[in-house]
Amino acid sequence: MEIETQVINTQTDLKELIKSLEKENAVAVDLEADSMYHFKEKVCLIQIATEKTSAVIDPLAIKDLTPLQPIFSSPGIQKVFHGADYDVRSLYRDFEIKINNLFDTELACRLLGIKETGLQAVLKTFFNVDVDKKYQKKDWSKRPLPKEMMAYASKDVIYLLPLARRLIHRLKNTDRMTWVFEECEDLSNVRPVLSNDAPLFMKFKGAGRLKSRSLAVLEDLLRFRKGVAEKKDRPLFKIIGNESIMKIATARPVTLRRLKSTNALSERQISMYGSDLIKVVAKTLKIPESELPVYPFNKPPVLPNGVPAKIKALKAWRASKARALEIDPGMLCNNALIAAIAVNNPGDPKSLAAVKEMKNWQMQAFGREIIRVLKKAS
Repeated sequence: MEIETQVINTQTDLKELIKSLEKENAVAVDLEADSMYHFKEKVCLIQIATEKTSAVIDPLAIKDLTPLQPIFSSPGIQKVFHGADYDVRSLYRDFEIKINNLFDTELACRLLGIKETGLQAVLKTFFNVDVDKKYQKKDWSKRPLPKEMMAYASKDVIYLLPLARRLIHRLKNTDRMTWVFEECEDLSNVRPVLSNDAPLFMKFKGAGRLKSRSLAVLEDLLRFRKGVAEKKDRPLFKIIGNESIMKIATARPVTLRRLKSTNALSERQISMYGSDLIKVVAKTLKIPESELPVYPFNKPPVLPNGVPAKIKALKAWRASKARALEIDPGMLCNNALIAAIAVNNPGDPKSLAAVKEMKNWQMQAFGREIIRVLKKAS
């Protein structure tokens, strides 16, 4: 599939592109970013395709992308993404772009019960196209970008509108259009997670297994790594990997010899950071017991009598229904929703609507069945 591609790297080019996009009913969108090469990631390319043309916008060359905001917020222009969560967050973070009328082809695939929903697999299934992913992990912030990378960037997006048409046809035939539209509306409102004062170990896998002293060491090691990464403008994992950080936090070495014996770091890393790391550990080991952190485990709530039986019954219903619809059970009804329904124990569809976790499409499609399951479990 070949369509004309234009590179948009001036404000004038962007204005001309927007004039043409305003006439469209739907556009396909994709992004390229540099999260694997810099401490603070940023959008490096925005690819937009119509039925006949494809444009690659360079936000590193064009400083003001606010003219794009009306295109993305327009309810009259459908914006087609594949796996939109990251893109929606990134567009809002970097350009304050809000999206109305979003259609996520990856989400549609999942709600249709398609097993492999990655774009590479989906394009192979629907169009017998083999997408070469060799540039996927390249540094998209470099300029000038090679022609091969620009061609790669424009290729994926040109299939999204034809893909969306085929998926919408299937969704209508299976009466699942409203499912996708409601999920896409929620997806269009996701936003970047704001940084807060929470300890860094709260987002570190395995931190909850550590005792307080090692947890304190882990926190200070993470702060050290973050400071180095920010100073060098490198991603965290390119300074010291998580597995290495955990080894050091557990071993708590205070000498270079002990640090080396952990086999956590390369010779180069020891040369660059070894002395600082053992100082961090030694300082943290002097913290009084009373000042050590405690991992804040969330205790599961005590469920009222009868609720566990209702949860079990709802999960059995979900498994059976998911098999019949050939859809992943988690897409049909996740565990948090099942627990909320069981705790609220609605006696009729109207009461079911009061369960805040319940989507309208779930209530319309399965509300009566859920009420019957609850009554039987009671």
